[in-house]
Amino acid sequence: MKKLWENYSYAMILLAVSLIFTMVAKAQLNNEEAYITVTIEEGQSLWKIAESFASEHNLSENEFVSWVEKKNGIVGEMVIPGDELVIPVVAEQIEPTQIAGAEK
Repeated sequence: MKKLWENYSYAMILLAVSLIFTMVAKAQLNNEEAYITVTIEEGQSLWKIAESFASEHNLSENEFVSWVEKKNGIVGEMVIPGDELVIPVVAEQIEPTQIAGAEK
């Protein structure tokens, strides 16, 4: 066994690291699929979306906006009508993939 380890230790370590990386990447991908995607409509902002879904998440509005910016690669809260964004609302809790008239 010692000779096997001496000859193939680098390959075994590479295989183990690859498996761990694959499991972590898959867990992150599955985690994002658990959230819903919304399509931005004219006049909407991240803050209005945070207000609209306030009962569906446990974040403050500031935390909600920061999460959406980070996960969707948004800089400066700038959203354009037609953009599709992943928001931190679990998919089982709400079905529609678009927000219709989310303004209050």
